[in-house]
Amino acid sequence: MKYIDEFRDGELARQIAARIAAEARPDRNYSFMEFCGGHTHAISRYGVDSLLPANVRMVHGPGCPVCVLPIGRIDMAIRLALEHDAIVCCYGDTLRVPASDGLSLLKAKARGGDIRMVYSPSDALVIARDNPAREVVFFAIGFETTTPPTAAAIRSAQQQKLKNFSVLCCHVLTPAAIAHVLNSPEVKQYGTVPLDGFVGPAHVSIVIGSAPYEPFAREYRKPVVIAGFEPLDVMQAILMLIRQVNESRAEVENEFTRAVTREGNWIAIDLMDEIFELRAAFEWRGLGEVPLSALRICGKYAEFDAERRFPLEYAPVADNKACECGAILRGVKRPTDCKIFGTVCTPENPVGSCMVSSEGACAAHYSYGRFRSIPVMSETEAGAAA
Repeated sequence: MKYIDEFRDGELARQIAARIAAEARPDRNYSFMEFCGGHTHAISRYGVDSLLPANVRMVHGPGCPVCVLPIGRIDMAIRLALEHDAIVCCYGDTLRVPASDGLSLLKAKARGGDIRMVYSPSDALVIARDNPAREVVFFAIGFETTTPPTAAAIRSAQQQKLKNFSVLCCHVLTPAAIAHVLNSPEVKQYGTVPLDGFVGPAHVSIVIGSAPYEPFAREYRKPVVIAGFEPLDVMQAILMLIRQVNESRAEVENEFTRAVTREGNWIAIDLMDEIFELRAAFEWRGLGEVPLSALRICGKYAEFDAERRFPLEYAPVADNKACECGAILRGVKRPTDCKIFGTVCTPENPVGSCMVSSEGACAAHYSYGRFRSIPVMSETEAGAAA
């Protein structure tokens, strides 16, 4: 299949791996963060990490949209369904993210909440048209990749005069998250998370372009290579990063030239600018409150903002004490460092958000066998950890 099989060729992968091994200097270590969960998935699925030399380390980043969604936001969606009798529409992965009181959206649905999985915001518009006597709320999550479809749905709702449709907006922004990681004590102060560069996200960059990453390369002296999600994309990006580090360069390079431009998609950008405005701050799971890192619906479209329409107040909620998702999202720990990984916490019974989505670091490691070397906990230890 064009543009798929070519980027999964085993012989080419071995050739790139040989170049990486040849160009990685034996007298130094390389540490690169793959920001996007799609890259984490590809690295685990195709065994990319097993092809890298020991001194080249990949660090998981906070680029899984389900993983960074804080518990308090899921609680708000659950309250809309259980307390306000709204039809809540959301993407499939969101259904299983653990929330407060042992609930999730899926468990709230089992308690009688009208919660429906949709494939796009336009599906929620159809539900709103078909149920004019009910309030329909689309629970909007994700980075810049999924933000334009939400914006298009809000504009369509205004044009169609759908008075029973609103959006609980939890869209977050990639550049703010990268800046937060670079300014974190683990990276900037203590050096417990050494970072030599970033594998930049693919789908996000199709929308926003490569230009927004240029300040990070310039101000923090960290190279960024935007890469597609196929294994050869990721490996070529790692090779490009190694070359930049070896040459003391810190630039934004685009491996994913077949889809990403410097300017991005201006139609999508203009649509987002029309519908949304920056929030002063927003809580991310694992990162805490990050300033200017998320979007809210602007005043012109305020009637479609569920936070204005319903009496909702956000309350932060701490993660399960046994769960290390926060540290994993910051790159401080690996999934296998978590005591309940693969025992109490599995994709069938996720304790933390990183085990829910296929883009989550824990789910990727578990699903593709990266967990088999960890020590197995006894039933007593597992029960105590839970």
